[in-house]
Amino acid sequence: MFTAVALALLATLALTLLRAARGPSVFDRLLATNTVGTCAVLLLAVIGFLTGRPEFLDLALVYGLLNVIGTVAVLKFFRQGALGESGNGDSGAER
Repeated sequence: MFTAVALALLATLALTLLRAARGPSVFDRLLATNTVGTCAVLLLAVIGFLTGRPEFLDLALVYGLLNVIGTVAVLKFFRQGALGESGNGDSGAER
């Protein structure tokens, strides 16, 4: 049963990678790469269960957090044009 789930996740990964390569807009590509990250987290959890290694769940959690941080960083970059600037427009220095 879990092997079938792993194969379905691999098929989903392949289709979302295709969507990421052919996406009509940047946001479609971002959504596809976010879906790839989510499928990778699920695949790590299933592989950890199949092999009897609970360490894979730790890896899945870390990868999921990195996926969220990366998505927020890319969205901030496309919205503001830079990652290092503050969100309110001033640099934080008093004049």
